[in-house]
Amino acid sequence: MTVKVEAFDALSVFLRENLPNVRGFAGAFLVNLFYDPETRTVLLQEEWASKEHHMAYLSFIQDAGAMDALLGFVEGAPEVTYYERLVM
Repeated sequence: MTVKVEAFDALSVFLRENLPNVRGFAGAFLVNLFYDPETRTVLLQEEWASKEHHMAYLSFIQDAGAMDALLGFVEGAPEVTYYERLVM
């Protein structure tokens, strides 16, 4: 996600308040945040028990209004990409 100009501080407060909810949601294993100040890009790395668990979470935050709040801090919609863990 690309953070809107001057929105990083407000986004940081929002994330501090809401990340415990993400981490406590059924099926959430891991949530890490990364930020590149040069490009204003935030990367949320999340690991879930299944794609279905994550989709249930996305539905929940959409219904609760948290997704709309998050979108207020960023340019455009977040890109969600799913990967499968490879054990080698």
